[in-house]
Amino acid sequence: MLTTVEKDVAHTRLQAAVEEMCLTLRRASRSLYVRDAADFACAVADLSGRFVAYPQDVGVSGFVGLDLTPAIEAATANGPLAPGDVVLTNDPYLSGGLSTHLPDVHAIAPFFDGDELVGYGWAFVHVSDVGGRVPSSVSVLNDSVFAEGLRVPPVRYVRAGTVVPEVEAILAANSRTPEANRGDLHAMLAALDTGRRRVGELTADLGPAGFADVGAFAREQSAARARSALRTLADGTYRFEDFLDNDGVSGVPLRVVVTATVDDGAVHLDLTGTDPQVEAALNMVTFGRAHSWVVTRLFAIVGTLDPAVPLNGGLMDVIGFTAPEGTLLNATGTAATGVRHATTSRVNDVVSGALVQAAPEVLPAASSGLVVPVVFAAADGSRVDVVEPMVGGTGARHGADGADGRDSGISNLSNNPVETVEANVSVRVLRYALRADSGGAGRWRGGSGLELEFEALTDGGLLARGLERLRFRPWGFAGGRPGALTELVVNEGRTDERRLSVVDVHPLRAGDRVVLRTSGAGGYGDPLERAEQAVLADVAAGLVTVKAALEAYGVVVRDGVVDTAATAAERAGRSVSGERTGRSVSADGGRAHSLGPERERWERVFPSVLADRLDVYLRTLPTTTRAARRREILGGVLAGLPERFPGVPASEAASVAAERAFAEAVTAVAGPTPGTA
Repeated sequence: MLTTVEKDVAHTRLQAAVEEMCLTLRRASRSLYVRDAADFACAVADLSGRFVAYPQDVGVSGFVGLDLTPAIEAATANGPLAPGDVVLTNDPYLSGGLSTHLPDVHAIAPFFDGDELVGYGWAFVHVSDVGGRVPSSVSVLNDSVFAEGLRVPPVRYVRAGTVVPEVEAILAANSRTPEANRGDLHAMLAALDTGRRRVGELTADLGPAGFADVGAFAREQSAARARSALRTLADGTYRFEDFLDNDGVSGVPLRVVVTATVDDGAVHLDLTGTDPQVEAALNMVTFGRAHSWVVTRLFAIVGTLDPAVPLNGGLMDVIGFTAPEGTLLNATGTAATGVRHATTSRVNDVVSGALVQAAPEVLPAASSGLVVPVVFAAADGSRVDVVEPMVGGTGARHGADGADGRDSGISNLSNNPVETVEANVSVRVLRYALRADSGGAGRWRGGSGLELEFEALTDGGLLARGLERLRFRPWGFAGGRPGALTELVVNEGRTDERRLSVVDVHPLRAGDRVVLRTSGAGGYGDPLERAEQAVLADVAAGLVTVKAALEAYGVVVRDGVVDTAATAAERAGRSVSGERTGRSVSADGGRAHSLGPERERWERVFPSVLADRLDVYLRTLPTTTRAARRREILGGVLAGLPERFPGVPASEAASVAAERAFAEAVTAVAGPTPGTA
């Protein structure tokens, strides 16, 4: 029987092994996705199928709670795995939710001590292209998983240490970038070989039973520490909702709702009320179980409260989950999933919006709420490259500004160095910088978004999957203002200027210029309480303009210094007049989420109570008809409002008529509101 100290030392060896696996994979890869953006990860699992060791700071952190069991069961239906085997899969449905979209290819290797199976090595990479309708395989307009590329069920890619040539041939024939993909797949094999050696050394010292004890110990320790951290949240039930800009098929937004119940260090997330799955690539496959990539906000909370907590599958033991079948967070059938990160990013925001009510001095305001890998595809299909994986900022919290230009809520990808981009991609980067005046104003300022501008040097195509927050701002809290909206413009200021909101593959000619300005994050606290020198420092850093310093913060900056007397007068005048942070809604305990004018206009016409009743009705319909029926009902109401609503206000008469029309439409399908005649 191992002592606690011996288990702890052995687990440290496992942690070192997975870090070494990741470094091996990254160094062996030949793609920008892996080598520079770091869209990969490695781990070691025990026989439970849950990870017992996961890298702390290399690669993608959000997959720490994945379960290998469904994929392993599928792969072994016709016989057990043997030493030297490697299973490969990329399909969310066929892998039991292991993969989240087709470009994410997962590899699983059994680890043995002699003839006894002791655990598994795991690696994943986002490959450049797996076929399908568009270069890079991912577009929000893909209407089924069949349009997204080659589906690979859990199959043996390697048998007894030898790559199966027929499988490799099929993979190569179904990609626009076969050599890049092959390099990444073989880099994964190298990483798994590294893990096999290190686990072999550990089991040689401990034996199979000792290895099992170490794995159970690691998961139990992380679960206990997670529960302890979450006990600092006030017990109770909290609800919040937010929106995706559109459903990928029309201009009708999508609602994401969470009801979070905190109970003695455990958190249950109920996504009931979230809209039906759609005929676009915004769906997430969870099989109704807590999925690692849907609950990443809880990982972040635990890591904030206990920064040294080991990352492993034990974190999932304190999380409960409900998502009705046939919804955005529990898609069924063959729904497309390529841009699932847009939806899960919004889940992060709604979980924060719910739990900030339970811990207002811990949780932040909304992050930027988008992850946009900006892709340039050569016209001849010879190259498909990420120019930059673009995000925005991190939400401000009590006592601290948000991080500028970084948001690891869903994507903790690295940025691509400009020199590397220009050496590998046929573009010239003209600007890559933080975006001024994008972070929500507050006593603590929301993180700034980013601005990327580049010129196409050859003909090709632009892809910008996950483009979001062009319509609904990231919310602020406790008087903090929401962040700025996203903008994507081709040839800005020219006669052929195009402002894009939904991008499939937008054609580019040599000389075309693209600029993406990502949303900023929400602010926290009253902007008039922000320290004058903090505002001045933001002005000096180019994060806030002189004009915004005055308008948002009441700080007068002249010739690079604060005019103290003018600032005091300005702030005093606003306090007397009551002009401070503008309207806020969703008040809780004297605090409030500041949602922005667009949300206020939307929710006046489409209030939550009626949207909930509509959702109950929609769930009585066949899964394949729900989204279209919702679109029909909301679209009929929107027909009486301005084309760009809620980005532009409607007249009072039009607003009243729309409110009445939606109430009547819901009553017609769902019956009268309970308690009314």
